[in-house]
Amino acid sequence: MARNRDNERGSVSILVAALGLALLMATGLAVDGGRKLGALSEARDIADNAARAGAQMVDTDAYRSTGTPAIDPAAATQRANAYLASQGHQGTITVNATTVTVTVTITVDTRFLPGPIVVSATESASAIAGI
Repeated sequence: MARNRDNERGSVSILVAALGLALLMATGLAVDGGRKLGALSEARDIADNAARAGAQMVDTDAYRSTGTPAIDPAAATQRANAYLASQGHQGTITVNATTVTVTVTITVDTRFLPGPIVVSATESASAIAGI
């Protein structure tokens, strides 16, 4: 018995198109996901170093009088902002008596995933003043 295969014409084309789209999406997730991980790492490094730079600004007068290291808030904020600017980024800086906390957000555009999608990576770091 011969089967009529005329009604199955083009079924392979649909399968190839669907697999091609799935492969493109998987590639996009891998590449753009890697870009997000890279941005997270960069944000963490920048936040760490900016917090460390700010925490180095110890108020020497307070340290001499009390023996306890305290951070000069204005100098620490200025130093952390200067480090962020030198790296080409901005962030939020919070200073209390002994701790500097810096939060950095980096945004990256997607390369493979469709649409105008922007992925952001936010990291925070704190440094404690000490002598």
